[in-house]
Amino acid sequence: MSEIKVIQGEVFRDERGQISSLNEFHFEGVKRTYIIHHPDASVIRGWHAHQHERKWFYCVKGRFSVALVKVDDWDTPSPNLKAEVFHLDENDSKIVCVPAGYANCLKAEEDGAIMQVFSDKTLPEALGDSWRYDKSMWYQWE
Repeated sequence: MSEIKVIQGEVFRDERGQISSLNEFHFEGVKRTYIIHHPDASVIRGWHAHQHERKWFYCVKGRFSVALVKVDDWDTPSPNLKAEVFHLDENDSKIVCVPAGYANCLKAEEDGAIMQVFSDKTLPEALGDSWRYDKSMWYQWE
């Protein structure tokens, strides 16, 4: 069973515009955040993994697919691991909570998409726990 959790948020719309919220997401443990801008939907960003870092992914604009794999061996992971894929959309407020020990790979589903990422590690901590694998492993992007 997957350790990945999705917290469903809310979207409120009226004549003044839209409010997207994540009222059930609590920022306990979050130490930093950053924003990824994808001007070109053909770009695949990944695989990037952390043994000890937890991450949370939230689509701010557009649509993204986020593929996640629990790494079985950090030096030579099995090429047969099965990716779990989550679809995030600016019109469906939800956040994907990724525990430590996972690799992630992102693809914008439309040009100009924006993803916000939260982390429970400082940048120096994250840089010391960074593993990269070929983007063609584990999932075939279409």
